[in-house]
Amino acid sequence: RHTRCACLVGSEMCIRDRINAGSSSLKYQLIDMETESVMAKGLCERIGLDGHLKHSPLVGGKPVFDEDVAMPTHAEAIAAVIDKLTNAEYGVVASMKEIDAVGHRVVHGGEKFASSVRIDDAVMEALKECTPFAPLHNPANIIGINACRDVMGDVPMVAVFDTAFHQTMPGKAYMYAIPYEYYQNDGIRRYGFHGTSHRYVSARCAELMGKPIEELKLISCHMGNGSSICAIDGGKCVDTSMGFTPLVGLPMGTRCGDLDAGVIQFIMNKYGISIDEMLNILNKKSGVL
Repeated sequence: RHTRCACLVGSEMCIRDRINAGSSSLKYQLIDMETESVMAKGLCERIGLDGHLKHSPLVGGKPVFDEDVAMPTHAEAIAAVIDKLTNAEYGVVASMKEIDAVGHRVVHGGEKFASSVRIDDAVMEALKECTPFAPLHNPANIIGINACRDVMGDVPMVAVFDTAFHQTMPGKAYMYAIPYEYYQNDGIRRYGFHGTSHRYVSARCAELMGKPIEELKLISCHMGNGSSICAIDGGKCVDTSMGFTPLVGLPMGTRCGDLDAGVIQFIMNKYGISIDEMLNILNKKSGVL
């Protein structure tokens, strides 16, 4: 009955509780692409802690599953999602063979990816190479991709990158004023995040205005626990507020946003705080909180 389905697996990490390898969650949707209707959606939370899954079937009158489930890692979370999608009581497909494609949201593609890509072994190696830029994000993405590949075999899978949309920024926007060898040797630069959101919002804005996006200069705002602003010229990003990590730019839910680096040194020296403790304060105890 559902011959064209796409499973969208989001592995976005928002250093608080939205989703990530180090701490929190995984979002997903199952979509019938013939009708563009959502068949099921869900959220795995508290991965690595006690674990909780809310799975909501939206076809067939099936009951909602909303219970604690052991999820030591993202691998168990993916397995729990697959179980619920195919479960006799809560599922909406008979087996994963009904799934025609899987889209994975990947946080960091570095300079390697300027658009979405079909996942193959070369792409997986590139994702591993980008892990130092997102040590809590990309490993969770990789686990999710591998788990789906194990279950679904040759089903086409696509990686959609948070950073890709910002790859059109000119050097004056993405280079930091630090010794150039840090960019050459280590890839330290502004990457930007929330690219999928900024790309969609700008395209939708042009559509609502009834004008070609190529003729517009737009500023898009992604507002949430993690927030960023993007300058878009003719449909292409030319600047954005987030940088090497999602910590900078606007003050966010619990993230400090832009901050004089001297403040970090002052607090660390005065209170004997380690860099890991300092980053925890800046990421989880600052911002609007």
